[in-house]
Amino acid sequence: MLLATGLYRASHLVNGVAAAGDNGVSLLLFGASLASSAVLFLPGWRQGEFGRARLWCDVLVAGCLVPVLALATGSAPVAQASAWVMLLGSSAAAAAAAGLPEREAAGAVALVVAVHTACCLQAGAARSLGGHLVSLVSSALLAHVFWRYLHRQGVQLDEARERAVRAEAARARRAERVAQHRALHDTVLATLTAIAHQRIDPTAPPFRERCAREASYLRRLIQRLDEEEGQGGDVAAGEVLEQAVTAAEGIGLTVSARYHALPALPAPVASSLGAAVTEALNNVRHHAGTSTAHLTATGQGDGIAVTVADDGCGFDTRLTRAAGTGLRQSIHSRMKEIGGAAAVDSAPGEGTLVELRWPA
Repeated sequence: MLLATGLYRASHLVNGVAAAGDNGVSLLLFGASLASSAVLFLPGWRQGEFGRARLWCDVLVAGCLVPVLALATGSAPVAQASAWVMLLGSSAAAAAAAGLPEREAAGAVALVVAVHTACCLQAGAARSLGGHLVSLVSSALLAHVFWRYLHRQGVQLDEARERAVRAEAARARRAERVAQHRALHDTVLATLTAIAHQRIDPTAPPFRERCAREASYLRRLIQRLDEEEGQGGDVAAGEVLEQAVTAAEGIGLTVSARYHALPALPAPVASSLGAAVTEALNNVRHHAGTSTAHLTATGQGDGIAVTVADDGCGFDTRLTRAAGTGLRQSIHSRMKEIGGAAAVDSAPGEGTLVELRWPA
């Protein structure tokens, strides 16, 4: 509507350029009209709205004051409905009808109609008054109808976008459920089937380790479902942490994980946090000399704190920091890039504790 009414006003100002000539008063009136137009439309294009005060200023200046002064000074042919000072009333009424609330718009249009009627009657142009008033009112009505149509289309578009987002979220949840069912089929169900058919010795250490891993997976799955139901949506933090745990278990690490009140995280934050947790678990598997790790994740308002601990051989953090190893680059740097922080507490023979926080 800013563009449409702006172009409408521009067409009237073009007529004013041609008609003003070198008449000083006409040039002054044209300058006032141009200034009023600039005050209305230039900030409007930047801000995306007309502005109530600017609309009333334009109605009073371009719609009312300019034709009154033109009549008083005789600097423009007010008796002609096609005169540029009279045409300005149509664009002023159109902008008011598009940008003001309905009652205020009706009052603004009525004011412009009253002023132009008085000017035409005073100038002895009663014959052309009817056509000019039709032009004023029809411009306002068309602008109002056009605005209502665009507003309704915008609302329908927003509703359609919201429905599409909800549908996509539902599809994502269904896909996640299918993936969970497949994982249960390939792990827990396969283990129970093997026990039922006596295909494996349930007391064998590898089998007991497998059962512990799958029991841990079931506990985490139940926790995630409970939290998602409570929050009414997917928990991105839980998803990336679970991916990190699954990847670690795939390389033979048993992870005891506990989640509590996990928040939804921005995608870049969730991605970097998941990568840092994955690296911390990889370090446990490859360097700690143990096959067990403990992961705890707790929501802190909109933030999150994650700890990865092990009872392995530990190391001297001063030597690691000085060498600038992968621990520093893959964990500290990732967390720093997203506005988070990482801390590593370890000593030879005392295990390792990695703490990740976002925000720092």
